[in-house]
Amino acid sequence: MSATTQKVPLTWKQLLFFFLPLGLSATLVTLSHVIINSTLARAANPEVVIATYALPLSLLGLTEKPVVLLRQTCSALVRDRISFRAMGAVSSYVFACIILIGLILCYTPVGEWVFLYFFGVERELLAATISVYRILMYVSIFSGLRCLFHGIIIFNMRTKWLTIGMCIRLAAMYLLSLYFITTNNVSSGRVGAIIFLVGMIIEAAVAIWEGTSLLRKAIPEKAKEHPIETKQQIFNFYKPLLYSSIIAVIIGPAINAMLGKTTHIHLAIASFAIAGSLTQLVMSFFSYIHQIVLNFYRKDSSMVFRFSLLLSFIPGTLIGILGYTSLGPLFMTHVMGVNAELMRASLSTLRIFMIMTLVFPWLDYMNGIIMLRGQTKVMVASQSANAIVTILTLVTTILLTPGWNGKIGALAQSVGMLAELLVVLYVLKRTANEQEQNLSSKK
Repeated sequence: MSATTQKVPLTWKQLLFFFLPLGLSATLVTLSHVIINSTLARAANPEVVIATYALPLSLLGLTEKPVVLLRQTCSALVRDRISFRAMGAVSSYVFACIILIGLILCYTPVGEWVFLYFFGVERELLAATISVYRILMYVSIFSGLRCLFHGIIIFNMRTKWLTIGMCIRLAAMYLLSLYFITTNNVSSGRVGAIIFLVGMIIEAAVAIWEGTSLLRKAIPEKAKEHPIETKQQIFNFYKPLLYSSIIAVIIGPAINAMLGKTTHIHLAIASFAIAGSLTQLVMSFFSYIHQIVLNFYRKDSSMVFRFSLLLSFIPGTLIGILGYTSLGPLFMTHVMGVNAELMRASLSTLRIFMIMTLVFPWLDYMNGIIMLRGQTKVMVASQSANAIVTILTLVTTILLTPGWNGKIGALAQSVGMLAELLVVLYVLKRTANEQEQNLSSKK
């Protein structure tokens, strides 16, 4: 093994060429949300319009996070057409469940109850909020198709197609946004939902086109010594990730629900949405650190650590620049088009999000090690810690300082992520100690 490592040393160039296309595509995903929020901010009542879009968008996480896991599962397990057919069968089950949940939420009293009593939506905004979700529910289907074929593209080192697909999606969303703005048709949150759905359909089409091309030309019917052949094998890998994602999706709706109990509800939700979109814009570029660990850690762990260390300082620095210099107000006012009151509230919320930007790169790095070791059950425990601490922080701050508005959500989300990181670190340290003890006992 050492000889092989010496023959093929890991270089900074390799890591950069692997990471940059993934990071750029992830950044463009978040930039699309900035486009939508900037469009909705130009409505006559931006706080209300953004709120009717932001609340169903957070509910979308309930259905989209499980399908995003198809990307990781496919890239890890699909090596031939047989395993892809098994992967496709599992994916179809996931899509069917998503459609069923969406129909129940959109067209039965269950959806009204969820928005009224869980999210705290005002009754006069209920119809507008549900109408937005009736569009957004289809986003998760096309997102799942996109992620399924992304898995094939990533494993075959064709990551440039993720960037290409996102560039086409972004251009279409921007043009559609300009259309709504210039025609003065930004009147409801449905505008944001339409822009989002059109963009996702376009990106999915590009991914399917490239992915099916690889299936025909580059992927064999049966790869030698590849054991994955059945749906059960796929599901055994996917299930722990699914459980952790189900726990994780509680966080977004819980935050928005509690923001509905703040002093200025619409301002709190809108400022949290805008600051959150900027924070995600910055962090998204670094959301594939776990892929660096999965693909290169066993080749050269010290090089992967140094590369990750360099990346870890960047998101916090960028958010600090936006939060504490004149660049932040300029960007929010002239690029995003928010008014003065919403800008000030969003800026104060953004400063709290600095905590999360410092934690996130290392959480992604440690999660990569967890997945590499096959200890994905740990992610259920760490996500549970995140959800519990987030909810406790929300309840405490709402009771003590409801006037913090959007800052309450930023603080809760940041502290929750810190708790998740601490759990992962604890498990990794305990596992390392157990391995040392086992080696000592064998000697």
